[in-house]
Amino acid sequence: MAMRQALKAVLIDLSGTLHIEDTVVPGAKEALDRLRKAPVAVKFVTNTTKECKRALLERLERLGFSIQEREIFTSLTAARGLVEQRGLRPLLLLDDSALDDFTGIVTSDPNAVVVGLAPDHFNYQMLNKAFQLILDGAPLIAVHKARYYKRKDGLALGPGPFVTGLEYATDTKATVVGKPEKTFFLEALRDLDCKPGEAIMIGDDARDDVGGAQNSGLLGILVKTGKYRAGDEDKISPLPHVTCDSFPQAVDYILEHLI
Repeated sequence: MAMRQALKAVLIDLSGTLHIEDTVVPGAKEALDRLRKAPVAVKFVTNTTKECKRALLERLERLGFSIQEREIFTSLTAARGLVEQRGLRPLLLLDDSALDDFTGIVTSDPNAVVVGLAPDHFNYQMLNKAFQLILDGAPLIAVHKARYYKRKDGLALGPGPFVTGLEYATDTKATVVGKPEKTFFLEALRDLDCKPGEAIMIGDDARDDVGGAQNSGLLGILVKTGKYRAGDEDKISPLPHVTCDSFPQAVDYILEHLI
């Protein structure tokens, strides 16, 4: 797959690509510094729903990354935008640390269900409440449907299995707002004055990061850190533009071959 236009922007996943919880991927900070010196825009796009944007930014700063809030586009941001656009009152199945991103949203007498990663709330009582609302006609909104993610102690279930369970039980389909949805990538590029063919995505999730980006017209680089498992690169079509061992190697490839 060849670049159709000059590269203008690089979208970068966070968890699993730059860091795993509070551990930085070796060489990631230095690689990001090298990339920032190139004539391309950089934006960080993430499906994380474990924490609000403010907490995420504080975590990145503690890890030594110099990132501005305006450079981060999250699936929580996209979900809030959809809720506001439709005038919904959501039942928020989200981790408590993510709720700040919905400050000001009316949640009393809910008429919609929003599901992100919420380990402490994925219990029978809360899932059954969501089930009953959806049966009564409430739309189901998935912040994303990732199957799993990487923690220090190994892979862990993402929100996808719980969203799929609610879809199955209610015979409905969720509206998904995060990666790999095309609207997510296009919205991330909107303020960069950049067309999809002028951008590339770096991430550790073959389906959501790379597959989603490439199906939206971007190029995709898969990195073998985070949730990557051997053979992931062969599970999507088209195949990744390139597969690299880590984010630093991905940056080297971009600087050597695409700029």
